[in-house]
Amino acid sequence: MNVICSTLNAKFIHTNLAIRYLKAYAAPEFNIQIKEYTIKDPVMNIVSELYQAKPAVIGFSCYIWNIEETLKVVNMLKKVDPSIIIVLGGPEVTYDTMVWMEEHPDVDYIVIGEGELTFKQLLTEIETDNNYRNVHGIAYRDPDGHVIMTPQMNKLDLKELPSPYRFPEDIPTLGKRVTYIETSRGCPFSCQFCLSSIEVGVRYFDREKIKADIRYLMENGAKTIKFVDRTFNISRSYAMEMFRFLIDEHLPGTVFQFEITADIMRPEVIEFLNQEAPKGLFRFEIGVQSTNDFTNELVMRKQNFAKLTRTVTMVKEGGKIDQHLDLIAGLPEEDYSSFRKTFNDVFEMRPEELQLGFLKMLRGTGVRLRAADQQYVYMDHSPYEILSNNVLSFDDIVRIKQVEDVLEKYWNDHRMDYTVEYLVTNVFPSPFDFFQEFGSYWDERGWSRIGHQLEDLFRRLFSFLEQKSVENLDVIEGLMKYDYLKNHKYKPRKPWWETGFDKTKRTQLYKQIIENPDLLGQEFNELKLDEKELFKHTMLEELSFDLSKFLITGEIKSHPACLLGYFDPLNNRTLIFPFTVKK
Repeated sequence: MNVICSTLNAKFIHTNLAIRYLKAYAAPEFNIQIKEYTIKDPVMNIVSELYQAKPAVIGFSCYIWNIEETLKVVNMLKKVDPSIIIVLGGPEVTYDTMVWMEEHPDVDYIVIGEGELTFKQLLTEIETDNNYRNVHGIAYRDPDGHVIMTPQMNKLDLKELPSPYRFPEDIPTLGKRVTYIETSRGCPFSCQFCLSSIEVGVRYFDREKIKADIRYLMENGAKTIKFVDRTFNISRSYAMEMFRFLIDEHLPGTVFQFEITADIMRPEVIEFLNQEAPKGLFRFEIGVQSTNDFTNELVMRKQNFAKLTRTVTMVKEGGKIDQHLDLIAGLPEEDYSSFRKTFNDVFEMRPEELQLGFLKMLRGTGVRLRAADQQYVYMDHSPYEILSNNVLSFDDIVRIKQVEDVLEKYWNDHRMDYTVEYLVTNVFPSPFDFFQEFGSYWDERGWSRIGHQLEDLFRRLFSFLEQKSVENLDVIEGLMKYDYLKNHKYKPRKPWWETGFDKTKRTQLYKQIIENPDLLGQEFNELKLDEKELFKHTMLEELSFDLSKFLITGEIKSHPACLLGYFDPLNNRTLIFPFTVKK
């Protein structure tokens, strides 16, 4: 029997772990083909490839990001070949299963919950006796067209599951995609907006098998390995053992990502990582979501924000691990003002990335089941994002989305770190106010609907600041020049600003530098640049303040100054040298 397991990933770099578990567990009785696509692929292309493989059964792994496109594929497949048996599984169809079956007659079966054993049993019945009541955890139709749901079985012993990481066909792309790895299932917490809260308890895979799989993946080229455990550090001894293993046995260029619960991480664990972990080896994702205690209580989320702050701060001070912090707008009783406070509370820690998301009313979660309590209005289709509730209007949602847009471009992408830091610290009442005011200005001009080049981002910020008539705009412009140049690997042909020096003044400055290279410091002097190299590989720009002093102390001392950017063609780097202009 020809069986395909397929899914539509959000991007090519993503891989689907679920269908690989199904393939591994079904062997050797069934030889399942894996077919992965993306939600951006044309539906006709997907259908054509699947159809030409002549499958008897196709199983699709379904999530909020792919369900709409998956159903289009299913519908078209059934039209061109009604004999193909369609099986859906995954978190999106595990809840409201009866509704999915009733509304989508093209779907023959739905696998509910943990699918490895269930899917194999289903394939066996399809191939043999067609006695589907013997299969635990499925929905199907009887001969009269009535939907039948069978009881789910007990949870699997994860230590007995075969490895889903060792298929030869995956090896060519291991270095180009994110490899997801699972060392546990379940979550100890009960957050009512999360599907993980529905499964009680945490179960672990065999540690030594996991270590062997990680070695195999690294040896075959995997570079980004992301642990999908909902709370990687729930067991301190387990987390320490895995951290030690990864530090000791990682291969150069490998990065490991984890979702951690920051307020339960002990200081000694962080001290160990700060001392032992190579810089860049680990990356932490931390769900903060809200700092409103009443909101957290309503969604049954236990969080000690003081301890979370301690963890994030200690990790940041260690300088070894980048941190990605998550917020959710739209949680119960978190109005616009409260969310502003949440944002500022978290931004105060200056995470490398701050992800601003919006509450999704996922099927099966407590917030969806009790949506009427807070008068939630949300999308009928995936991703079921909220539109309003009793304390947050759609106008508020739109405004927060404006914050999200510029936050991504101006903080998370780290194009203007010094500029943004100065603005949120010295110019605007709070970080949220800067992103909100700029985001509204951005949206009003229609920039959210068009593309942009790097230079556009600088010009648009500067136009916003000009329009607001902010104080010390000359200082901000200087910081923007510094941010722009230090992030360039080559000499820009046309920067975003009008050059300050005329040709005569520029020539005079270059002459001063050639005659007295010590003016720019020892590091510049050691470069031994001749006149030709200076003119070809450097840029001179004027400043209104002492940039050197600012970078060291954060103080602004106003007087005419310069910066020279050297775009090193041999080492593919940029060096910035601030200096004072001689009168």
